[in-house]
Amino acid sequence: MPRRSALPPPPPPVEIRTWPDRGALLADRALILGELVKLHLGPGRLGLLWLWGALGALGWSLVGTALITFEESYDIFSAVFGVVFLAMGACCLVPAVVLVFVGLRRDREIRRLLAQWGALDRDPARDAALRLPGTSLVWLLSSFLLCASGLYACVAVPAGAVRGDDTYGLVALVMGLGFIGWLIGLSGITKALLHRRWVLRVLIGTPVPGAPISSGAGSHR
Repeated sequence: MPRRSALPPPPPPVEIRTWPDRGALLADRALILGELVKLHLGPGRLGLLWLWGALGALGWSLVGTALITFEESYDIFSAVFGVVFLAMGACCLVPAVVLVFVGLRRDREIRRLLAQWGALDRDPARDAALRLPGTSLVWLLSSFLLCASGLYACVAVPAGAVRGDDTYGLVALVMGLGFIGWLIGLSGITKALLHRRWVLRVLIGTPVPGAPISSGAGSHR
């Protein structure tokens, strides 16, 4: 296996596969699928996703503070502080956006490898450990709560804002934090549902609406 930070390679083409027997193929398949599932849906991945969201929320909080400062500033010192907060916020927000984007691309590659290795054959005894129903449920419920809270902040706060009491900067601050929460929560929900879809389609073989069905065991040598 490659080092943990790297992804496993895709299965070799049919014409150059050199597994001595089906047992060897299934052993390699189980080992690589187990690693891929951990990389895609392991508990550490959820914490990492929320960490990226927290970094983005910190960045937007600083940006929102800068907007409030600009809106309420009456002297040059307040404007300078606003610029400083804006720069600090950008230093947190930009890396968070980049990390989330890189993580989404990596997850897409992991799902491609999961489909390829899973389609090699069927192994119900080993595949049962890859379903992770409890982990998927944790991802789904926690992400749903975060997504719902973020959506509420995006909708309820501007709807309840009072002219003269709530500044535009404050409303933008809360809406931005809500949007970040909604986006991170939506990413978690999507990952949980895609994992469940992979389990049904590849491991169990249940037809999934709108998706072609894998033919099952692949050829091996």
